[in-house]
Amino acid sequence: MARLRPIGHDDRLSIVDHLDELRSRLFVCLAVLAVAFGLCFWQNNHLLTVLNRALPHNSSVAAHNGLGSVPSEAVQLRRLFTKQAAAATALANSPGVSAQARQAYLQEAAAYSQTAKTLPDSISTQEKPITIGVGESFTTTLTVAAYFALLFSLPILIYEGYAFVIPALSKNERRAAFPVMAAAPLLFLAGVAFTYFVVLPPAVHFLQGYNADQFDVLVQAKSYYSFQILTMVAVGVAFQLPLGLLGLHRVGVINGSTLTRHWRYATVIIAVIAAAMPGADPVTTGLETLPLVILFLASIVLLKIADRRAAARAAAEAKAAFGDGLDPT
Repeated sequence: MARLRPIGHDDRLSIVDHLDELRSRLFVCLAVLAVAFGLCFWQNNHLLTVLNRALPHNSSVAAHNGLGSVPSEAVQLRRLFTKQAAAATALANSPGVSAQARQAYLQEAAAYSQTAKTLPDSISTQEKPITIGVGESFTTTLTVAAYFALLFSLPILIYEGYAFVIPALSKNERRAAFPVMAAAPLLFLAGVAFTYFVVLPPAVHFLQGYNADQFDVLVQAKSYYSFQILTMVAVGVAFQLPLGLLGLHRVGVINGSTLTRHWRYATVIIAVIAAAMPGADPVTTGLETLPLVILFLASIVLLKIADRRAAARAAAEAKAAFGDGLDPT
């Protein structure tokens, strides 16, 4: 593998040199992915725990707390032992009972009370997805580790791509490309974080709880993790909306006034895009649509600023040309 070296805009490289540099940067990307995958597979239990967070908890609470939940077996046993302790105490205090029998009843009541105290008032356990087949647990773990490795390696992968393309750009083009290179991974990570913390918990709760009394709901690990990962990736890509609109503005296709005039159509298009993402239920679609609309409004502000700067540059160039004695007409 050739040693990577800085390449200037004025350097002239042969096609072999370009391919050699591309190969070297691909090796770097593969090495980073391999290291990240090894670390993710090593810590796969923590990663799976992070993804399982969106699953609801099984919680059973004793009826005496007023929550009205269905008691679990442990809670039922606690109530049973408490009743037995009360019955034994009542027998011990009933008239006509000999002292020896009363002592035996009190000892029995104490034993029941002590046993009841060892049982919990409530049970709260995290649900876990199920696997079907012998190798699904292993292959699903590999898939999750690979997706997280790609996510963690994203900044370096973007940098390597940028470093390969940057020599072909002029100085002005580099100034425009650097903010994009810095903003793209940040927007993607913002979309992933928004999906994980805001979208997935209510979406999974709604989808899993819909008509739950009519189904024996079991969550398969492969489909559950695929739904989560695809949703996070889709929203992360959708968060690149401002960069896409700025690119269209750069080539002269749209401007701030265009977006302002057609905001109603844009809102409908955003809603259609959100509905086409994984999890086309009303909860997921609504939570995905809201940030995209906000990003669209922010893009209008950015394009308005870019329009004003472009107009200021054009006026300055016209003034300079007129000052040199040229006819601006």
